[in-house]
Amino acid sequence: MDDIRTPLKPNSDRFMDQLKAFIRAKQLAYKTEITYCTWVLRFIRYHHKRHPMEMREVEIDQFLSHLALQRRASINTQKTALNALVFLYKKFLKVELKELNFAPSSRPATIPTVFSHDEAKSVINELSGVSRLACNLMYGSGLRVMESVRLRIQDIDFANNCIVVRESKGMKWRRTLLPKSLVDEIKLQISYAAALHQKDLAEGFGEVYLPNALSRKYPRAAKQFAWQYLFPASSLAKDPREILTFRRHHIGEQQIQRAVRSAISKTGIHKKAGCHTFRHSFATNLLHAGTDIRAIQEMMGHTNISTTQIYTHVVGIHERGVVSPVDY
Repeated sequence: MDDIRTPLKPNSDRFMDQLKAFIRAKQLAYKTEITYCTWVLRFIRYHHKRHPMEMREVEIDQFLSHLALQRRASINTQKTALNALVFLYKKFLKVELKELNFAPSSRPATIPTVFSHDEAKSVINELSGVSRLACNLMYGSGLRVMESVRLRIQDIDFANNCIVVRESKGMKWRRTLLPKSLVDEIKLQISYAAALHQKDLAEGFGEVYLPNALSRKYPRAAKQFAWQYLFPASSLAKDPREILTFRRHHIGEQQIQRAVRSAISKTGIHKKAGCHTFRHSFATNLLHAGTDIRAIQEMMGHTNISTTQIYTHVVGIHERGVVSPVDY
């Protein structure tokens, strides 16, 4: 259950516990909590465990410059660290920062690695079972790996040929494509999940984790099949938030990531690729097919169109009719 927040001690005086509690009160995603807390801890440790209230712009500049000059961090990595520290001071500590003068990273942001359609299919063909279906959903629907393993039965809308992605990055909801070629396979997976759920109910279990305290508002919802995961874990696990409570969570994203790494190795594709490459390939192949970029933005769940536009740099120059001189 690596995507479920562990409980905090009430009224804890530990600085990091207070920061985590503040982040949760703001209803930020758990991965955002992990990212921000990781960078805040690195900042504190870099300055020999001084309290952030004892530090200001000079120490922030020193840390961010260290990331750029000594650690050779990319622009995006340095920007993430900056965002975490700005959140720490402006939002949590209520301290207004003056102008920062850190050394910017010289490592440029890179364009995403993508699979061609044949490469994507060759990797998927090396997979089997839930790993194969999850990757087909990443490639066919543009899902992130965690979004694919978190899918619940009610998220698959056969009537409207779409998938509802709930509580994705930034706590946003969106709708995306349901590939017609996967319908039969998804229905088979639903049948498997249903049989497993009936077994759990018969043994006195069958509850699933519900987000945002829905279990208190709808006490019976946790046992309803609609809320069960499409990709249930193979065994029950103790819920870290509740003593003596066992639930069936979804499969771990690491399971899919390991399978994909192995499949890529077997195909002999020499690219820095992984699960997220399927999502990038979804967007670029839609662009190749002439899909409107606004529609792609909506299906990808991008807040800003500029994030989606990066895929226009990935689409081959062959699309513009450019031919190499050596091929004349």
